[in-house]
Amino acid sequence: MDNYYYPICFGGLVVLCLGLLFAQPTRRQELEQQGIADEDEHPETWWYKAYALAVAADWLQGPYVVALYRDEYSLQPGVVMSLYLTDLIATTVSAYFVGALSDKHGRKLYCMVYCVLYTLSCFLTIVPVTPLLFLGRIFGGISSSILFSVFDSWMVTNFHKKDLAKEACDLSRTYASTAIVNSLVAILTGLLGESLVWATGTKKTPFLVSVALLWVCFQTIWSHWGENFGASSSLASTPAATRPSLWSIIRTPSVLALAFASTMFDSSMNLFALYWGPALSSLHSLATEVPYSTVYSSFMVVSLGAALVFNILMNKRVTTEAQILVAALSVASFCFLKLSSAKTETGAFWLFCLLQGCIGMFVPCVGYLKATLIDDDVRATVYSIMRIPFNILAIISLVTIRDNNNVGGVFATCSLMLIASFTTTLAATLREIL
Repeated sequence: MDNYYYPICFGGLVVLCLGLLFAQPTRRQELEQQGIADEDEHPETWWYKAYALAVAADWLQGPYVVALYRDEYSLQPGVVMSLYLTDLIATTVSAYFVGALSDKHGRKLYCMVYCVLYTLSCFLTIVPVTPLLFLGRIFGGISSSILFSVFDSWMVTNFHKKDLAKEACDLSRTYASTAIVNSLVAILTGLLGESLVWATGTKKTPFLVSVALLWVCFQTIWSHWGENFGASSSLASTPAATRPSLWSIIRTPSVLALAFASTMFDSSMNLFALYWGPALSSLHSLATEVPYSTVYSSFMVVSLGAALVFNILMNKRVTTEAQILVAALSVASFCFLKLSSAKTETGAFWLFCLLQGCIGMFVPCVGYLKATLIDDDVRATVYSIMRIPFNILAIISLVTIRDNNNVGGVFATCSLMLIASFTTTLAATLREIL
């Protein structure tokens, strides 16, 4: 494999994505088919704008947290590990409370709280005082809980509240478009982050730019989002005996199957994120280093392309979200199985790309299925609870495999995890639960 292989692959993937982008279905086409006049502004415009700013702040600083601790602060590896674990523990512990409080006091409010807490986390991260760094990780962990549960909950409830289906919007395509926005933001912030670090000579700069993005996000949410609540509002006039129990919803076989699949898939992809670099490096035959930034950019482009394909499939309704979910789990399991004994760098690279494609398909599938299975009244609470097992597994994985150099064994374990989730999800699908 020569030095030009990865840049050529990246260029080819970008061209493919551009083709898929031009083939995307639009809401205007749907309106024209229904004979409805188009509006000047898409009803979900402010959702996409605020969400893009929120994830941009997260993507921008993410790659530089550990590097800042290690390279500029010269912290010992044990301290860096403790800081990382503190973030995960804070995410896990705060998950239930964040969901329940946002359902009670308002999802819009807690999305703004995300902006405030993450801003504090950014400021504390650029101060090289160890106790403040730990406090910054706690705020960062709580912010992660909000980002991965409350934002999604607000969007779905807002979709139902405003009955956007009557305006030629489709929740499945909304999730696909959200995944597309996320992938585009990841690519652009990756380039921006590298440019900022290169121009300023310090890894603190992305955190300061994140603060600016969070401020704009706060203003956008404050000005353009409506508030929506959970049980405290919508069930206030409903007799207690007829209200759906939180734990009865969680124990529903469909929700359990989806939660298990999400936990196994996300945990496997967390390990993929930790080990793809060492795996490619071990197979690299050239004297030069693997161009990690180009490879990572290729992964992001593949994820974007998969989300674009998902959008087209859902528009044509040639398959269902549940079927795509099962397919993504089975393909990901196959990829990990092959990677456990990969012999060539080229083969490993394309298997990693296929895994990234599975992520691009899996995320909107799970989002849509959760939206259809879980009631708006307890949406944020259930979403938060569903992420707790993943957070616990992430902590366990980080502690148990941090010194594990057996990449093949790790990938084989991921394959087994996905086989288990595939079996569970397939059984649920065959019983018409999902």
